[in-house]
Amino acid sequence: MQAAVAALVAYLIGGLPFGYWFVRFSLGKDIRTMGSGNIGATNVHRSAGGKAGAIVLALDILKGFLALWIAAVITDNSTLGLALATVAVMLGHCYPVFLRFKGGKAVACYVGAALYLAPFALLVTVVVFVAVVALSKYISLASIVAALVFPFIYWAIYRPVPELLVATVAAGLLVVYRHKGNIERLRAGKENVFSLKGGKAR
Repeated sequence: MQAAVAALVAYLIGGLPFGYWFVRFSLGKDIRTMGSGNIGATNVHRSAGGKAGAIVLALDILKGFLALWIAAVITDNSTLGLALATVAVMLGHCYPVFLRFKGGKAVACYVGAALYLAPFALLVTVVVFVAVVALSKYISLASIVAALVFPFIYWAIYRPVPELLVATVAAGLLVVYRHKGNIERLRAGKENVFSLKGGKAR
C-alpha cells in the first residue's frame, strides 16, 4: 500500500509541467506551439533561450529527485517503493494529467531519479552523454544512448537489487520510446543540432 501511494505521489510530481508553466508565465506563450512542441528543457532552450532551458532543466531534474526522496520517506526506503517511483515520475512527465496526458520525454526526470539512486553511475553516464553531444551535436541521440547505458553502469558500480535495476531499464526504454520521432529524423538526417546559445521566443 505504501509503495502504491509513493508511486501515485511520484506520478503527480512528474506531471508538474514546469516547461509549459515557465514559458506561459514568463513569456505569455504556449511552448507546445513552439519548436518541436515538446514541454521539456531542450525545446524550451531552443525556443525560449538558454536561461529558460536551464531553469526548466533544473526543475525537471528536481522532480525526479524529489519523487524518490518522498518515496523513500513514505515507504521507509523500500526498494520496491523506489523502483515504482522511478517509473511513475517519468510516466507523470510523459503523460501528465495536468496537460491531458501530453508531456515530455522524461530525460531530466530520469537524471533526477538517477541522482538519488546512484550519483556515481549518473556521473559516468553524464560523461557519456557529453561525449555523444560533442561528437554528434544531437541532444536526442545523446539522451537515447545515456538512457540505455545507465542501467549497465548502475549495475557495474552498485550491483542494485533486481527491482531497482528493472526500474532503470524500464525507465531507459521509456526514454527511447518517447524519442521515436527523433529517431526517425536522425535516420533521415533531419534532426536539429544542439547550440549552447539556444533560441529566442518571438
